[in-house]
Amino acid sequence: MSVDVIMPKLGESITEGTILEWKKTVGQTIAKDETLLEISTDKVDSEVPSPAEGKITEILYKVNDVVAVGEVIARIGGKGDPVKKIDATVSDKPKEEVVIPKPVVEKIETKVENISNNNKSTRFYSPLVRSIAKKENISLADLDTISGSGTNGRVNKTDILNYINKRHPGSIVEERPEFIGSESNKYHLVDKVEPMDHVRKVIAKHMKLSRETSVHVYSTSEVDMTNIVTYRNAHKSSFEEKYKTPLTYTPFIIDAAIRAIQEFPLMNAFVEDENIKFNQNINVGVAVALPDDNLIVPVIKRSEELNFLGIARSTNDLAVRARNNTLSPDDALGSTFTITNPGIFGSLFGMGIINQPNVGLLSVGSIHKRPVVKETEFGDVIVSRSMMYLTLAYDHRLIDGAYGTKFLSRIKNLLESFNKEGI
Repeated sequence: MSVDVIMPKLGESITEGTILEWKKTVGQTIAKDETLLEISTDKVDSEVPSPAEGKITEILYKVNDVVAVGEVIARIGGKGDPVKKIDATVSDKPKEEVVIPKPVVEKIETKVENISNNNKSTRFYSPLVRSIAKKENISLADLDTISGSGTNGRVNKTDILNYINKRHPGSIVEERPEFIGSESNKYHLVDKVEPMDHVRKVIAKHMKLSRETSVHVYSTSEVDMTNIVTYRNAHKSSFEEKYKTPLTYTPFIIDAAIRAIQEFPLMNAFVEDENIKFNQNINVGVAVALPDDNLIVPVIKRSEELNFLGIARSTNDLAVRARNNTLSPDDALGSTFTITNPGIFGSLFGMGIINQPNVGLLSVGSIHKRPVVKETEFGDVIVSRSMMYLTLAYDHRLIDGAYGTKFLSRIKNLLESFNKEGI
């Protein structure tokens, strides 16, 4: 009897998936729970196991096809069942780049040239493989030497991880010098056109929808982080040794935001038609920059139930799994409020786009020491303090300026009145 393979529902809000790669072809046998294909749902890649043992008799969709959840994508039958062959692959060669012949601006670059800045290959590599190669600093030349076990010899996640482990047994990290002395490596600026990858398309669509949906308004506050900076510098080593998780500034900010939201519940609501829908739980989305320069927002579910240590561990766990591409689709769904931190890249402050369907997004700037005027019983004095800008983007359809600014001021107050006994 033939068994239908359906597009799985990998998350509560997932409605469709994009086929990235078929691991088997029509006519091949497959064991139950053996990986049949890889799919991408939003910005998370997942492997789909076979629901039965048998022979693949039909594959109904090609690579890069977007398929609704619940649709039949393949069929598995017995050894004697007839097969229906279709070309389920796309060309292994990337689309030709459109290069306009103009003067080339050359810059001598001594950094190792890796897969992230050199796409000229006759082989196709998925966004996941490219992300791993960039993170591990694997050059395109080295990547081309890997034997692929995927369709038509395509290199998949397992192939590249096996390659890394062979170079450094017991570790998935390959150490390479960051700089080399040769001047033969050059970075070329050229006029060209290349298609967006799947993740960038999802981000572009989501950002455009947000700007068309929400009426963005911004408020900014300057926060004195000196007490927190002093505490972190004094305890980061002992904290990591005791709790096996790093002590960063992000949990302090998330904790303050959670406490402020409990006093300003509209910041945790969203607009549904002409109604305001309040959320019982505070699900904080934390934006994470990926090695391939894309972005994902994993979510700390029911964050109001966590103490400071729980927030720190959850934040670190989600960030690590996001960068290693091991998040589940549900890990990136269901946020009710979002925090992004462009400050870790040196930005003084940022004006973000609201993450739908949230009505608020908190953007965290970098922390810098600068002279600040403080009032004392002896008069005003100029002192050196660690200062940071917080910028709140909020949806003016629901949040007015007074409410949004009071909420932001409450976060500022909680951070500046930090008490180490609260940890």
